[in-house]
Amino acid sequence: QIVLVSGHLDSWDVGQGAMDDGGGAFISWEALSLIKDLGLRPKRTLRLVLWTAEEQGGIGAEQYYQLHKENISNFDIVMESDEGTFKPSGLGFTGKPRARDIVKEVMTLLQPINITDVYDNADGTDINYWMRDGVPGASLRDDLSKYFWFHHSQGDTMTVQDPNQMNLCAAVWTVVSYVIADMEEMLPR
Repeated sequence: QIVLVSGHLDSWDVGQGAMDDGGGAFISWEALSLIKDLGLRPKRTLRLVLWTAEEQGGIGAEQYYQLHKENISNFDIVMESDEGTFKPSGLGFTGKPRARDIVKEVMTLLQPINITDVYDNADGTDINYWMRDGVPGASLRDDLSKYFWFHHSQGDTMTVQDPNQMNLCAAVWTVVSYVIADMEEMLPR
């Protein structure tokens, strides 16, 4: 059984793609790294996917889906960060009401850093195939007030990234992915 965390790799002729979506790729990598460094071993496999060709029609995501859809019942949740890694407020979630209640409970663990909201609907080109077929999905929600200042521009460089905000994003990704991967049962479908 698999909990999938992900972001995609974009770069532009005018920018590096550090925020879109290097930040999402980084926090996904960091989540698994933190879990390993803490010596935690969840009941389910945590899998990192760094998608390719998202802007060219989600080609990488479609290929991955085609290769793995026969095992769709083993995917517990698919998570994608693709809206920058600014100050997070919570998760967008797509899934059954009972699964939403569980995710809301998981998010209460993040009360000490005041990131507990669960919003309707996860967003993510790369996880849409899975959610369409009933796999619960989650996407990071964060402050988008500056996102389009840098999106697909010369300004999308590492200087956009705030290490403290990225750490908060990584904390959300780490807690949610680990707790769901370590639950006794998979999320309800």
